[in-house]
Amino acid sequence: GLIYRLLKAKRFHRILFLVDRNSLGEQAQNAFKDMRLEQNHLFTEIYDVKELGDIVPDSATKVQVATVQGMVRRIFGEGSEIPIDRYDCIIVDEAHRGYILDREMGEGELEIRSEADYISSYRRVLDHFDAVKVALTATPAQHTVEIFGHPVFTYTYREAVIDGWLIDHEPPIRIVTQLAEKGIHFGKGEKVQIVKPVTGALDIASLPDELDFEIDAFNRLVITENFNRIVCDELAKQLDPTGEQKTLIFAANDHHADLVVKLLKEALDKLWGQIDDKTVMKITSRTDKPLTAIRLYKTQRMPLIAVTVDLLTTGIDVPAICNLVFLRRVRSRILYEQMLGRATRLCPEIDKEVFRIFDAVDIYSALEPVNTMKPVVQSVSIPLAQLFAEIADDKSHTLPGSDEHHSHADDVRDQIVVRIRSLIRRATKNLKDHPELKEPLDLLAKIAGVPLQDWPAALKNSDTAEVAALVRSTPSLLKLLERLQLGGIGGFGQVISTHDDQLIGIETGYGKAKKPEDYLDSLRQFILDNRNKIAALNIAVTRPRELTRENLRQLRLALAAAEFSEATIRTAWREAKNEDIAASIIGYIRQLALGSPLIPFEARVDRAYKKLLASQPWPIPQRKWLERIAKEMKRSIIVDATTFEEGAFKNFGGLRNLQHVFGGEALTVLDQFEESVWEDAA
Repeated sequence: GLIYRLLKAKRFHRILFLVDRNSLGEQAQNAFKDMRLEQNHLFTEIYDVKELGDIVPDSATKVQVATVQGMVRRIFGEGSEIPIDRYDCIIVDEAHRGYILDREMGEGELEIRSEADYISSYRRVLDHFDAVKVALTATPAQHTVEIFGHPVFTYTYREAVIDGWLIDHEPPIRIVTQLAEKGIHFGKGEKVQIVKPVTGALDIASLPDELDFEIDAFNRLVITENFNRIVCDELAKQLDPTGEQKTLIFAANDHHADLVVKLLKEALDKLWGQIDDKTVMKITSRTDKPLTAIRLYKTQRMPLIAVTVDLLTTGIDVPAICNLVFLRRVRSRILYEQMLGRATRLCPEIDKEVFRIFDAVDIYSALEPVNTMKPVVQSVSIPLAQLFAEIADDKSHTLPGSDEHHSHADDVRDQIVVRIRSLIRRATKNLKDHPELKEPLDLLAKIAGVPLQDWPAALKNSDTAEVAALVRSTPSLLKLLERLQLGGIGGFGQVISTHDDQLIGIETGYGKAKKPEDYLDSLRQFILDNRNKIAALNIAVTRPRELTRENLRQLRLALAAAEFSEATIRTAWREAKNEDIAASIIGYIRQLALGSPLIPFEARVDRAYKKLLASQPWPIPQRKWLERIAKEMKRSIIVDATTFEEGAFKNFGGLRNLQHVFGGEALTVLDQFEESVWEDAA
């Protein structure tokens, strides 16, 4: 829509729509294909997409859709040359992705290390072209502002929910187990099973020290089948394998995903009887034909429950997702919000009203304090082999380092020292249980010429030229250190826990309020404190039939700012009163403020509609309009004069036609309808 408007306004002649390969799905491709078919004057070409191959666009094409990776190759690859004025406008989708800030780089790093490791692909492309840049993202971060400038337009998730474009979520459901509360403890000398990284092979090790794991390490550093079984048993009670609602479960890694699929199938079979084997499916990068699995999850009823790691965290659009399950912690606010975004889509086909969050690792409260945008800068891990190569490069000794007294080689030497000290310490600590470490340690001691524990300090005090000479003259050094790397703690992989676990309880998160009753009490107090300060709130309490759609929007925004949402209010009422009433936000406000009876809003509208029909004989055209008004009122709560100038009402002639049908008394009839809706008669 944005691209079409820009072209129609003739503001720009040629536009580049820049996307990340992971975010250009079938829906985006089809949208551009449809636009090309519908508008003869508009030609789009999509290239560098895996399914389509590399397509070199025609220079006359008005809109070109490219992946970032493809544009980097075309601009900076051998023999490629694209003029800097090729495009008038560049639109960057998912603009929060993949940035590393220039301020994180030293001059020496820029000279000797690959620029691609440090400067984002987006930024390299953006800096190449002399064009207007437009950045689009639903999850902006500090680095987005530093690259593109401050936002010219913001539209929050709360606003989108209030305006009916996205779905709200109920307060998170926290699954609390004994191990999650107390953690997992292993005693010194205890024999434990270890899952080796990469290979996944099992090994037995004796712990040299006590080992403790808190909830944030569950399923990441320690595998605890009993904890996952308790969680899956509870999920089986909450998820309906016979329904239409889809569930997305975030696991820690591929092995954990396999375990969750197995345990959840067992729990569902036990509770619901034999279920279709396709109900629960692992969809990770290691799944056989992952793109086919994703397509099935998007377009077919089965699988109903997908267990993923990173493959479905961003860029996937499945409106039927109504449940999110977190079995692993993430530390990035942006990634977490992207994960939550998988369930925010509207899906009227299955009557989706809210989505639910099941939190087994306390991620919701862990990230709750993050209420401002903080820098999210990619961390580039420099392999030991690269550090050796850099210090052996004469160029590094003349390039500036992190401060005026350091060369880049000094910085690299310090990194090497830290890495070697860590490897030696870990290997020495684990030598008793890993005798295979003895040989590389003995050989390293001969190379060092000093006791190994003193070697890092000796290297630190050595001239960078001496360290470089050692690296050049001892090709076996890197291999010996890498053998320690495989045998140290890095080789431990995940510890397997067989500790017993049991469910302590299911908690619902109400922010500062501990109980649903507390949440409702705080809302009641908010209403009493603010009914004379917030005009829309005062109208809702005293004269609800006079509310306009703009009043209702302002009321919802004011409640959202105070952390009150309709979904949470309804959930709190259900848990506190043991009754689920689909009342409107106005109904809840009036009940808490005045004690008015809480009636499902649809029932209110049906009652008012019947009363109005019975009040006099209505000609068929008028009855048809009353029926349309009732239907719209159930959907949007407020029907005022502005309602008839948009959507379906506009197609029926709008307010002008409505007045004609009702002989100029349309607004009077509408007032009668609204007044009947809010009559608090039993």
